[in-house]
Amino acid sequence: MSSEVRGSVKWVEKGQFIGKVEPGRCSIVLGDGGISPMKLLLLGVAGCTAYDVVMILQKMREPIEGLEVEISGERREEHPRMYEKVHLHYRIYGNVKDEKAKRAIELSQDKYCSASAHIKLSGAKLTYSYEIIKS
Repeated sequence: MSSEVRGSVKWVEKGQFIGKVEPGRCSIVLGDGGISPMKLLLLGVAGCTAYDVVMILQKMREPIEGLEVEISGERREEHPRMYEKVHLHYRIYGNVKDEKAKRAIELSQDKYCSASAHIKLSGAKLTYSYEIIKS
């Protein structure tokens, strides 16, 4: 079964747009004075996998205390300027076991994170690294 997502983007002025996704009351400024759509795409990937990793580690009963995901991407020079390479760096806080952290990241990247799957399907090479910062 598929689920539908609806949203809209409204031109405000010059190169500025306001985007909204339903349901919800959240909106985002795109373009001038806001975030570019391609940067937003990267943040979507980072947010998707961050959510997965936290949920998976909690289900594993690992003592995760915090998580930061840094993401970088390299785009093609020619149009469409798609991402060719994307790298994620996970910074996991807490006394999490190394093998559990690695497994949670692999599950996110190989099974659960739909945003990462879209990046990979576009032909981009997605890599990751991680570190565990013990408390």
